[in-house]
Amino acid sequence: MKIRSIFFFFLSLVILTAFQPQKLQHPPIPREDPQAEKIAIVMTEQPVEEQQIKNTLKNLKNTKLRRVFTHAINGYSVQGPASELKQLEGIENVKLVSEVNTYRVENSSLHQPQHYQSSPSFIDNFELIGTEAVHGLLDEKGNHLTGKGITIGVIDTGIDYEHPDLRRSFAGGHDLVDGDDDPMETKGMGFKSTLHGTHVAGVIAANGRMRGMAPEAKIVAYRALGPGGSGTTEQVIAAIDEAIKDKVDILNLSLGNDVNGPDLPISLALNKAVDAGIVAVTSSGNSGPNRWTVGSPGTASKAISVGASTPPMQIPYITATGNTEEIRLELLQGSDNWKITQSENLVFAGLGTKEEMKDVSDKLVLVERGKLTFTEKAKNAFEAGAIGVIIYNNTDGTFFGNLEETLPIPVAAISKKTGLALKKQLKNNSMMIRIHLIEEKDILADFSSRGPVTVTWEIKPDIVAPGVAINSTIPGGYLPLQGTSMASPHIAGAAALIKQAHPDWNPAEIKSAIMNTAKEIQDQSGKTYRTFEQGAGRIQTEAAIETGSLVIPGSLQFGKFQLADNMHRHSARLKVKNTGSATKSYSFSIPKKQKGIAWELPLSFTLKPGESKDVAVAMKVTPEMLDDKINDGSLVMDDGKNKIRIPYLYVLEEPDYPRVMGFGFAPADSGTAYRYEVYLPGGADEFGIALFDPDQFRFVGFLDWGRKLKKGMAGKEIPLEKLPEDGVYLAKVFAKKAGRESMIETMIYIDKTSIENRTGKR
Repeated sequence: MKIRSIFFFFLSLVILTAFQPQKLQHPPIPREDPQAEKIAIVMTEQPVEEQQIKNTLKNLKNTKLRRVFTHAINGYSVQGPASELKQLEGIENVKLVSEVNTYRVENSSLHQPQHYQSSPSFIDNFELIGTEAVHGLLDEKGNHLTGKGITIGVIDTGIDYEHPDLRRSFAGGHDLVDGDDDPMETKGMGFKSTLHGTHVAGVIAANGRMRGMAPEAKIVAYRALGPGGSGTTEQVIAAIDEAIKDKVDILNLSLGNDVNGPDLPISLALNKAVDAGIVAVTSSGNSGPNRWTVGSPGTASKAISVGASTPPMQIPYITATGNTEEIRLELLQGSDNWKITQSENLVFAGLGTKEEMKDVSDKLVLVERGKLTFTEKAKNAFEAGAIGVIIYNNTDGTFFGNLEETLPIPVAAISKKTGLALKKQLKNNSMMIRIHLIEEKDILADFSSRGPVTVTWEIKPDIVAPGVAINSTIPGGYLPLQGTSMASPHIAGAAALIKQAHPDWNPAEIKSAIMNTAKEIQDQSGKTYRTFEQGAGRIQTEAAIETGSLVIPGSLQFGKFQLADNMHRHSARLKVKNTGSATKSYSFSIPKKQKGIAWELPLSFTLKPGESKDVAVAMKVTPEMLDDKINDGSLVMDDGKNKIRIPYLYVLEEPDYPRVMGFGFAPADSGTAYRYEVYLPGGADEFGIALFDPDQFRFVGFLDWGRKLKKGMAGKEIPLEKLPEDGVYLAKVFAKKAGRESMIETMIYIDKTSIENRTGKR
């Protein structure tokens, strides 16, 4: 039984018995069903043996031990009624009881579009980040730097180890979903078939027609995500546990959720893997471009969290007649490339139904998102003779979708605001637009999740790498995909090359080499991205390997300042190491003068080859002189040859981070309900999920609501009979805390009929 994750506690929520428009009320709050069956992770202060656990559970008659974790965390997983699991929280040595969470792959497509033809090549990406040059360098044994002798664990959907480009790289693995040693991708299950792990493995270590970042490295596959590309906390921790036992050198996790919290079990497990000597690399998430969108395990302090940038690409832009604004088009995954570079006629075709596709032959079609799938809209346009489709969003912002099959016309997305503006400009439902291509590279992908991390105020992601239109291996061929899932394996592969070149470097040193030598990147207007957007910048593999100095850690966080503080001093420590062959003199540049900040930096010092020195840096802040809640920048250290940037961040008071995040809604495993989950970083004084008719914006009713909820994950099963009629609804998920309110707007789909037909429970 798969159960979605929440931190274990009793929610103070109530469900309205009828979905009729009504005002928000605060009726008495019922208790959660104490007999509801749960699966939870129990973390302990000290390691525990299986017999100790059984002794702990002997008085809990209906609670069963599932797994014992021996390396990734101190603890175990159990299954039992809510009332019994609650009792575990008060037992000696128990630190945390956390229900299992759901994790998913971090890219925008899980299955292969049909009939896709693609040539296998990473050449543009590798030239951009310096990997092609690295393959010509030699290690201390005289071998080319290709990852030889390095083992990389990939925790994902499995790997198609029969792919001709992966046969030489594959070195076994474990299936934590089915409980065996065959980590093959899910096959033969239609839309639930997977390809993600094979794609990730190809970026890292393909060795055939396509050659990955570290083509001679060995891949050990850990299948922790099953059909459809999702898995539980329990499965992912079990995979990390196995990877630590197997003593892999590098561990890649291109997976995550939308929960921006540093203390989830998987984030803590990744920190433990780093302590065991493993370089842990993880995707930051695909929930950008707003702040605070980085998700677990991309929040793990010691892991390398990776955001996505663009490789060299030809990006389509359109300009409407009589308008100078250039509108960027986001190609849907599986779309044909945009080859049109001239003026064309644009027409509006509503929601893209067959009936609305009139007089669209040899024209571009503008349609609204909704009612039909992207593929259905595109097929209707293609069959009616259109030469391209532009879909505008039906909620704020743009979107990153995918097509279930490939069509010979391009399909792109734009924001709701832009789409409505274009629609308004159409005269007689038609106008001419100019299409042109602009080459872009080193631009932060819109979907790439941003930091900082809540509570710890750490900079995440740590680094960015190419993650857009990345071509790699999939079962049966090759396919370009996008997502931070595609960026992360670039860093995992780079870490393998660094490890081969410097076998004595530990995970912290490899992480710092990658961050110390990164290239700071700017947006299209030339403005430098913030540290919590790009981390240290875009990876430069050759520079990371050849660096003669290391500054550890690669970024600093000075914590939180209060307005009541007067010239309050916060400090941090850095380790500077001379990894070169000559004596070097080190000095810090004087930072640009900033209002309300005074720096204390070390005086110049000298280090011999192999020598290191711990130094302190401190800042004195007058909080009332600061303008922003989040303040960041970079310190610069000069080693006589290179300037090393060290990003830093600090916050003022409690920043206005989202009070609600990570909302998910799906059919429950019971077959008699739907289940939602949501993360409340600071708890909530008031919480609600309000449903609206998306066409008329008529209030339908509350899916759920409550007061005085605790910090962490919240979730509940809503019985089918308590839900409104089948259909698509606009859900407004809100939380209020200490006078501040945050809201998520998302579309949800309720299909009670299909569930009842499938289960026979009508």
